[in-house]
Formats: sequence, C-alpha cells, structure tokens
Amino acid sequence: FSHQNNLPLLSGIDLQCYENNHSHRTEEMDMVRLLVRRGQPFSVVLQCTDHIPRLPDHQLNLILHLGKNNEVVLKVSDSQQDHGKWWFSQCNAQGEVMLTLHSPADAPVGLYSMTVVLLSADGQILEQTKSQTFYLLFNPWCKDDSVYLPSEELLQEYILNENGILYQGSWDDITTVPWNFGQFEKDVVDICFEVLDNSPAALKNSEMDIANRGSPVYVSRTITAMVNANDDRGVVSGRWDGEYSDGVAPTRWTGSVPILRRWSEGGGQKVRYGQCWVFTGVACTVLRCLGIPTRCITNYSSAHDTDANISVDYYFNDQLESVSEGRKDSIWNYHCWVESWMKRDDLPEGYDGWQVLDPTPQERSDGVFCCGPCPVNAVKEGEVGLKYDTPFVFSEVNADLVVWIVHPDGERIQVSQNSKVIGRNISTKSVYGDFTEDITANYKYPEGSMKEREVYKKAGRQVGQKNEGPGQLELFIKHAPAIHGTDFDVIIEVYNAGREDTDAQLIVTSNAITYNSIHRGECQRKTTSLTVPAHKAHKEVLRLQYDHYGACVSEHHMIRVTALLQPTDQDNIILQEINIPLKMPALHIKVMNSIVSRKLTAHISFTNPLPVSLQGGVFTVEGAGLTEAKEIKTHGKIEPGQAVTVKFSFKPTRAGLRKLLVDFDSDILRDVKGEATVIVRTKMQNRNAVTEI
Repeated sequence: FSHQNNLPLLSGIDLQCYENNHSHRTEEMDMVRLLVRRGQPFSVVLQCTDHIPRLPDHQLNLILHLGKNNEVVLKVSDSQQDHGKWWFSQCNAQGEVMLTLHSPADAPVGLYSMTVVLLSADGQILEQTKSQTFYLLFNPWCKDDSVYLPSEELLQEYILNENGILYQGSWDDITTVPWNFGQFEKDVVDICFEVLDNSPAALKNSEMDIANRGSPVYVSRTITAMVNANDDRGVVSGRWDGEYSDGVAPTRWTGSVPILRRWSEGGGQKVRYGQCWVFTGVACTVLRCLGIPTRCITNYSSAHDTDANISVDYYFNDQLESVSEGRKDSIWNYHCWVESWMKRDDLPEGYDGWQVLDPTPQERSDGVFCCGPCPVNAVKEGEVGLKYDTPFVFSEVNADLVVWIVHPDGERIQVSQNSKVIGRNISTKSVYGDFTEDITANYKYPEGSMKEREVYKKAGRQVGQKNEGPGQLELFIKHAPAIHGTDFDVIIEVYNAGREDTDAQLIVTSNAITYNSIHRGECQRKTTSLTVPAHKAHKEVLRLQYDHYGACVSEHHMIRVTALLQPTDQDNIILQEINIPLKMPALHIKVMNSIVSRKLTAHISFTNPLPVSLQGGVFTVEGAGLTEAKEIKTHGKIEPGQAVTVKFSFKPTRAGLRKLLVDFDSDILRDVKGEATVIVRTKMQNRNAVTEI
C-alpha cells in the first residue's frame, strides 16, 4: 500500500464536543472541550486526506494516556474482546471515519489524552494524530456505574442543580442560607481534579491513585480529607475563634467557586477561613461536578463525642458551674455534612445508597481528618463496626446527654440522662423546591422507641434508666421573638406535677455562643430559690438586653439559655438548654429579567437594624451563570435605622433560571444574606413573536 505523494492520511480529529457534551449532560460545563461520562458511548470524527484502505494489513488503534505524566497507558482496539474494557466501533464515510468509543462503567475518572494510530500489518506505527484530551466523569445515569441513581428528578437536583440551600439556626427555628455550588462554572472541573491530584496518595504514588479513581468510595473519601486543609494541601482552613482578619470570615462566603479558584490560583495554598457549612458547600460542588449524586445535610443538636463513648458528658460542680476540662464533649447547635449516593461493594449487602461524608475536621480517621463514606443505614441499625467512621456519625445523631455532678473530693455522680435531645430535625433541601425535607427517620428509629433503644444497645452502650421519665418537677424555656438589636424576654417555667409543694434552686444563664458551642461570653445570669406549689407552675423572666449581648454575640448571632433546676431534697438535676438564633434583617434585591450577554443592573438595599452605627460595610455578589464574585464597599458610617443602596452591573453568561446571591458584612454585623431569582433568556427567545401555522 502506498499513498500518493506520501501525504499523511490522518489529518485530525473532531471531538464533536457540542453533540457529545449535550448527550452526556455536561454542556453546561463547557462546549469547546470534551467532557463525557463513563459507561456511555461517545463519537469522534477522524478526518482523512483519502480513504483509509480496508486492507487486512492496516488497522486503526486508539491510545489513551491517563495521569500527570501519562503513567497509565491503555490500548483500545475495534473489537469488543471482553466486557469491562475500552473498545471502539468505526464507520467510514467520505474522507472521514466516525469512531464510537465505549468506556467501561468502572473506568477511572480523570483527564485522558487520546491519540489515533494507523498500524501496518506487523504492528508498526505508520501515522498518528496529535493527541487530544477529554475528561471522563462518573455516570449516575448509567445502570452499571456504582453511582447509578434511577430517578431523573433526583439527578436534576443532586447532580445538575448549581443553587442550593444550607440550613442553620436551631432545631425549633430553622434558618436558610442560599449557596452557589457553581459546579459548571468555568474551570471548576479542572480544579476538582487538581484537588484529587494534590492528595497525599496521588503525590506519593500516582499510578496507584489513578487505579483507585474508578471507585466513588475512594474518590469521595479523598475529597472529604482534601476539602479541609488539616493534613495536606487541602482547600479550606477551618477557624472558629472569631479572629478572621488575615482571611475571609466563614460567614461571608456565598458559594464554592471563589474558594476553589482562590485555592487553585494560589498554587494549592489553603483558603482562610471555613466552618462546617463552608466545607459542606465546597465538598458538594466537587462531588456533583465529578458526577457523584450529593446533597447537603444539617443535623440539629449534633453531638461532638470526643472520647467515642456514644454519650455527651456535661460536668458541673455543686455550685452548678461547668467544670468540664480539656477537650470536652459538646452539642453543636447544628452541624452540616454531605451525603453521596453510591454502591458499597466493599461492605456486606444492605448498605448501598446514601453515605455520610463529613469534610469538617473534627476527629481523625485512620490518622487523617476525614470522615466517611459511612452508610446512613448502618447508623440507623447501630452497626458501628462498618467502615468508615460509623461510631462517630452514630454519636452525632444518637448520643445520650449525661449530666454529672463533681464533688469537691473529685467523686462524680450521674444525675440525669436524656436520650431525646441529640440529633433532631435532620434536614436537606427538597428536590421539589426551596423548602426543607426532614430525613431524621433515615438515621434513627423514633426517639425513645423500643427499637431505638435496642439499636443504642447494639452500638455498645449501657442504656441507663435513670431519670428518663419526667420526675415531679418539669422545666420549660420559651422566648419572645428575638430580633438582633432589640431587647427580648426569655420565660423559664417550672411545673410541679407532684402532690406536694417542692423547694428548688433555679440557675439560669445566657451565653453568646458560636453554632458549634464555643462560648464567647456570658450575657446574664440569675439564681433563684423557689417553692413550687403542687400542680402549679412557677415562671421566671430573664430579660436579654442588646446592651449585654451585643458586645459578645458571635458571628452566628446565637444566644444559648441554660436552665439548671435542683430540687432541695433530691440529687437529680434537670437541665434544659435552648438556642435562640437572633433574627437578621433582610437584604432587598431588585433585578429585571435578562438576556444572555446583555448588561443588567441590580439594586441592593439594606437597613441597619442595630441601635449602634456600622462601619466598613461591604456587599459581596455572585451567581452561577450570572457573575463571578464581586465586592462593593460602602463609604462612611451607617447610622441606626439608616438605609443604604448600591448598584451593581453584570452580563449573564448562561441562560435559564439563575440565582444572584448577596452577602452584607460590617464591623459588628456580619452574615446578612439575600437572594434574587433571575430568568435569563437566550437572544432568540427575546422576541415576543407569535407564529401562526
């Protein structure tokens, strides 16, 4: 076979990005690069200067390389030799050959480079094309992929939705924070793989790391370790002490994209600072981007059990002052993590489906700050021996709260045990809109039920019966609407269910706390000796004044009121705690509906609700498909009750239903959020034309 003039036969490859990305549901990510999902064929067109002779002595092959230094080489031929290998079929047309590539449903995800080679009969390379690259992602639409999720409705939310809601506040007063995941924003996919490439395992042995990248268990566990910067070249540095001047306060972020970009542009330097919902938002972006169905979860009254005994222990002295020392157990007002959907081939049957992944650095797992994947079903059934990190997650949602009194001689006496306060209203955003879905029943049987106590026993805990039932005295805490900047009342009610009048001592404290129970200062304390008549209630009122709490309130605007009641003639103590999120003012945003690539203006206004003036006001604006994160500073002081309005212009880049997220931050008022929904039309849709047929 000789080709006239010895011109090359193979002149190039057309990756057909538009058609392929569209059918692989990655067109939102990019149209000029090829992004495909594993286990689903895609076609490329080989352009030739002449017919490739179909002689028995010529053959086309594809060579795929994977890895930073092309460590992994795959030879792909046009025969489907065995299931589970790459292969291609070809169809010759005029001067072109269409090659349809079939990837196995468990192929490693990553950036592949592809070369087409023309081989002679004896296997010599006669010609080859310039290499072209494409990304291969997990494929939850493919039933052989271990992340397969058979519901288009769920996939629309858990893979394709770039806007989400994170839940904060307290179990009886849930608040929402809009979050821009932005998994299809420019270059985010590259940064997600950069995160994987920077993991300790990848840096140590790239070839082994690549071989494991077919497994969502391995990839998701790597992501939970890499989202926090505790042991590695991870993305976000956590901080909880209120000192954020050398970075960005965790409450200021409104989405993951600025964080991921900042990390990448800084060459893998950690981004300061994050707290649990920030780690969660970033992990959700990365996992959705890679193709693993993921949702954000908030657990209210979440236990942080430092000594892994499945109970949270509070210690008080006989003056009822807290004497817990060292790394103490605590109940976080709320805690966020993600759940990802996958098969668990590494576990016995029955643990596929939702898996807890917690990227917030709390406790080490196998020596590293990561947590999961832990099957939600294993938590519900108390199977704490199953990997990964099931005992820790079990405690977060199902520990008992145990109160001890420590006497001056060091003797400890357990005075109460409560199984109902930890793990409440576990919440995620509904697939059907911007409202909450309560998924507590996925994690545990109804509190106090026989089944729940059985599971608790199975998880290795002695189930105490002490003071489980209501005693003679009962304690309730209620509060009037708590608006940041105002004074409000907290009412403590002691009810005597017994037949005799009872004497008791009541201590009520109010503290400014962070969402994860770090005390920032006591606001007020009140101690009362009281006699509660039989079948009657005694009410105490504690007035919380802005003058007291304003000075020490944390960036989470949270007050915790703790009431301790000790009947005079008994040693049991009744403890009630209530977390009061202070209501924040709204930001008002006005935007007109818009057209892709046309300039658009938003008007954002805010009124200072505090009785003091604010300084250093700054608005941050971002939105997937609308605008990158931008800051607008306000000048001078904002006096009490004063309104301030700023204008902001941008050009939307992608059509569809989009969300513009805004944050306002100042010296003493942080974390004021607002959002506006914008419908962006393509240019063709903007004519109100009606065509008659």
